[in-house]
Amino acid sequence: MTTRPDPRPEHHPTPADLAGTSSSARPAAGAAAPAAPRAATGQRRDTGPQPTADRPHLVRTAAELRALTRGTGPRVAVMTMGALHAGHAELVRAARERAGTDGQVVVTVFVNPLQFGAGEDLDRYPRTLDADLAVAAAAGADVVFAPPVEEVYPGGEPQVRISAGPMGEVLEGASRPGHFDGMLTVVAKLLHLCAPDVACYGEKDAQQLALITRMVRDLNFPVEIVGVPTVREEDGLALSSRNRYLDAAERRTALTLSKALFAAVDRLAAEAALRTRAAAGAGPEAAAARASGLAALGEDREAADALALAHAVTSPPRTAAVARAAAQSVLDEAAGLRPPLELDYLALVDPRDFTEVDEDHTGEAVLAVAARVGTTRLIDNVRLSLGARA
Repeated sequence: MTTRPDPRPEHHPTPADLAGTSSSARPAAGAAAPAAPRAATGQRRDTGPQPTADRPHLVRTAAELRALTRGTGPRVAVMTMGALHAGHAELVRAARERAGTDGQVVVTVFVNPLQFGAGEDLDRYPRTLDADLAVAAAAGADVVFAPPVEEVYPGGEPQVRISAGPMGEVLEGASRPGHFDGMLTVVAKLLHLCAPDVACYGEKDAQQLALITRMVRDLNFPVEIVGVPTVREEDGLALSSRNRYLDAAERRTALTLSKALFAAVDRLAAEAALRTRAAAGAGPEAAAARASGLAALGEDREAADALALAHAVTSPPRTAAVARAAAQSVLDEAAGLRPPLELDYLALVDPRDFTEVDEDHTGEAVLAVAARVGTTRLIDNVRLSLGARA
């Protein structure tokens, strides 16, 4: 879903955050890029007023949505809680690309009461439907489905809900017990009501994306889940509605989240290059002899490089430890800034179940971080590939 605006003093990520943003990409122009022109869909509308260039078809009930002609291509859904921004627009553009000119892009706008816990004011959450329609249209949406609460939860709050299980109790789930149950319940209901072929969610809220992917697989939902990379601002900060609450000094501190993650990316790249050089060299004995000779000549930097090559041949690649250490070093320094970065967690997890990976893990992993700067809580992550010996 998407990064939702963060009523003060604090709100944790919501399913709407999933439609928002995320990515392991470096600062990209995506955050500031102008909205793509709305793609033609080549499909006929059977009910209700016709959409215009700046206003997609607005429907309020599942019956109205079912009555619309779907087109010959796939229906692709983007789920939000409204108050759309550039991150949501990027999701809609990704959905438009998946749908093609013959498919249909449906953006849901629904403020889910099950996601609001104690101290979170549901009534204060911004409702900006007219502005949302304009953002959705400019990014390529055909339909905005904005149901009332009674349409999604007829008869009141559901007695039967989706449980996130152990995967929903760690990291973000530990900070907000029960939140992921409410998120999965509304996502399941909206998937049933919209009946999409594909649904797009942002990678920034990686744990929520992983839970939705797992729910769809475990419960046999006939839909493909697609993760869309995080949109970043020019300075590298992951795009979020919460960024507006940061003053200049707080923003400088907040930048250490992305700096820590990219320090891990850079360190892994350096380790991989070192192992490649070592594999192409003359072997550990020759490298060690060269290091000894260089040290005797006082060439300390070259000797250290030769010794590192020798170790790269003989030692296992411990990339998990390297990634953690590189990120943690940056975060430790940020604790001394003014204002300081107050770290909640730094975790290197398996994207399939969000359990911490072992030191000898190879393959995909997610390096996730959450921290508070002043009164604002921020999250970010990057995807890493932890490799075996070259």
